[in-house]
Amino acid sequence: MVLRILKKDLRRNRLITSVLFLFILLSALLAAAGSGLIITLVESLDSLFVQSKAPHFVQMHAGEIEKEMITEWARAHPLVRSHQIVEMLNIDGSSIRLSGKSGSEEHTVMDIGFVSQNEDFDFLLDSKNEIMRVSPGEIALPVYYIRQAGAKIGDKVTVAHGGYEKPFTIKGFLRDPLMNPSIVHSKRFLVHEDDLKTLRRSIGETEYLIEFLLYDLEDLDLFAADYQSANMPAKGPAVDYNLFKVLNGLTDGIVAAVIILAGLLLIGISLLCLRFTLLSTIEEDYREIGVMKAIGFGKRDIRKVYMIKYTFIAGLAALSGYGLSLFLGRFLSGNILLNLGETPKTLSHYLVTLLTAAFIFAIVVLSCRLILRRFNKISAAEAIRAGTAGNDAGIKFLSLSGSRLIGVNIFLGIKDLVGRFKNYSLVFLVFFAAVFIIIVPVNFLGTLKSPDFITYMGIGRSDIRIDLRQTENMRERFGDILAYIKSDTDVPRFAPFVTCRYKVENSDGILEDISVETGDFSVFPLEYLKGNAPLRDNEIALSYLNARDLEKNIGGTLRLIAGDRERELTVSGIYQDITNGGRTAKAVLPPDDDTVLWYVVGLDLKPDIGIQEKIDEYSREFHPAKVTHIESYLHQTLGNTIEQLTVITLVIILVALLISVLITSLFLKMLLSKDRAQIAIMKSIGFSSRDIRVQYITRMLVLLGAGILLGTVFSNTLGQVFVSGILSFLGASQIRFVINPVTAYLLCPLALVVVVTATTLAGMLSVKNSGIAELNME
Repeated sequence: MVLRILKKDLRRNRLITSVLFLFILLSALLAAAGSGLIITLVESLDSLFVQSKAPHFVQMHAGEIEKEMITEWARAHPLVRSHQIVEMLNIDGSSIRLSGKSGSEEHTVMDIGFVSQNEDFDFLLDSKNEIMRVSPGEIALPVYYIRQAGAKIGDKVTVAHGGYEKPFTIKGFLRDPLMNPSIVHSKRFLVHEDDLKTLRRSIGETEYLIEFLLYDLEDLDLFAADYQSANMPAKGPAVDYNLFKVLNGLTDGIVAAVIILAGLLLIGISLLCLRFTLLSTIEEDYREIGVMKAIGFGKRDIRKVYMIKYTFIAGLAALSGYGLSLFLGRFLSGNILLNLGETPKTLSHYLVTLLTAAFIFAIVVLSCRLILRRFNKISAAEAIRAGTAGNDAGIKFLSLSGSRLIGVNIFLGIKDLVGRFKNYSLVFLVFFAAVFIIIVPVNFLGTLKSPDFITYMGIGRSDIRIDLRQTENMRERFGDILAYIKSDTDVPRFAPFVTCRYKVENSDGILEDISVETGDFSVFPLEYLKGNAPLRDNEIALSYLNARDLEKNIGGTLRLIAGDRERELTVSGIYQDITNGGRTAKAVLPPDDDTVLWYVVGLDLKPDIGIQEKIDEYSREFHPAKVTHIESYLHQTLGNTIEQLTVITLVIILVALLISVLITSLFLKMLLSKDRAQIAIMKSIGFSSRDIRVQYITRMLVLLGAGILLGTVFSNTLGQVFVSGILSFLGASQIRFVINPVTAYLLCPLALVVVVTATTLAGMLSVKNSGIAELNME
């Protein structure tokens, strides 16, 4: 009998059943896909680092080195399992042309280094994550250039400088455990060893990667301290295994976090949908429930009928969501597969995604049991007599006679909304959640696209940025650049910065390297989390991660060693920086010429000066320095992340609009069923169908307006907290959304208003057919 009742109910309530099924399916789909994306990211990262034998510690060094001295030190060190010295030939982008592009790579922010395949570890891998091999005349480019430059296998790459020219054919694209992500401004091009020797005689400058594998990764910090204290070559940044992993997982980690946020909110909406569905079903079945109670059905028996139905729906939907997540995961993980490679799906991958879908199923079943407690309050006699659960009493302090400013129908709509707000609160929460899951990704995407995001990279905002990295006569070239800019009347202000390597005493009393940028930080100021920029030579500002690791706060002191001189500096400020592993510092100190890592100049142009023309001029005059527009700098660094988030944001907007349509439709169905008698009475005393539609549209739009207002407030507060929590692992712990008011406050709300109004009008079509006669027949 229970099965017959279930079958009949499913046929009768196809719309409600379909809506509930869809929401549970979407919840399970996003939850399983999000968890699967994280598992894929972790497994792909692990596979890439294992297959490539990623080094545990890498010291970059520009200048001459004594290879024998490094080898002797490494062999004598008890923590070192293996080491190698990799020669990387740095070639300026102006000397490199990719076929299909009109010009050279002179405006790229990437430092391009040509290398041959390594012999022992730190292998560059091909598309199958096997060691990449190229023949003479062939070249392999990083996967970054597939999307950034549209490069394809078979395209030509030409290296030309002066009278020298060397063409290469792209054999494939490589995965680089050290320099894969776009946020790393160095890229390795793989060529044959014979070609590298030829290039070295004609072009470029050699930089060394001094790489180490340790017996135990847990000893990484101890080894880094030993290397730095041994006065080994260190004219360049030092990076380690943990930082490589963080940087490689950055882009896809952000995307996964946005998907998980949408999934969590959708789970909440699904539970609200379940409540809507059950209340609507109980409302329609109220008289039948009373009859079942009157003829002897117990409360447990009646609940069993509904539990079987919704357990079946939840189980089928969760299982379908899990199955679809396997296909959606393939789409979402496209960037992971491109950058990190595909790994065979392990048992843990299927198990985690299945358990996630099962968790959604369990939440739905438990919520259903809690909601069905309402049966305990249903009286058989009252249910048979009334046929509905009854209407809530309206409020008395709003009277129609006291209304003078608004029309009757709008007033009645607002009065009913306020009087029965408990009934309307669920749809209000859905509208609020829909606004939240739309505006947070939209504002986050707008923030990433904004030129102001440069401040989260530890860089003051300017029109043009000039970078001069390790090169011959670097100090003299930097002096020439400054002299040229000083005489340029198109430049109203500029500021030079020099980054040097110093030693600092950490919280354990051990000396470790720290990169400190020196200069005048008042010209292009940053926003500081705490405190302010260093103003005197006894002050220093620390990046968020450096301050956390060194356990320093405003007013704290640290011991800095520059050469043979020791300084005690006071922490004046803490700022955000997601570059260089999030560990940088700024101080007003005289540069240490022996430990200079790079030079930077930021400058603004007069309003009537063309930026691109000035960039072209500076590129010619300041070669081999890199001259970039700040907006281009951001695009080349975060372009891939922005592209992925754009797609995800559009999908989230469509899902939120669909949710609003379905919930509005479902709620109206329940409400109209509850208000049958009231509608019939209103029509009998002269209200037209149009009047009644205006009342219901008023209620929905007022609810939506309140949801938009509250959702906007929360998205700009809790939404920022959520995004800041993600980026705090990278060095930005307090993100402030850069909001496009047209998109966030006009277009997105307008889209919601349109779909909710249209859905309400469509749902009210049945009103014109209802009347007193129909009510009496019932």
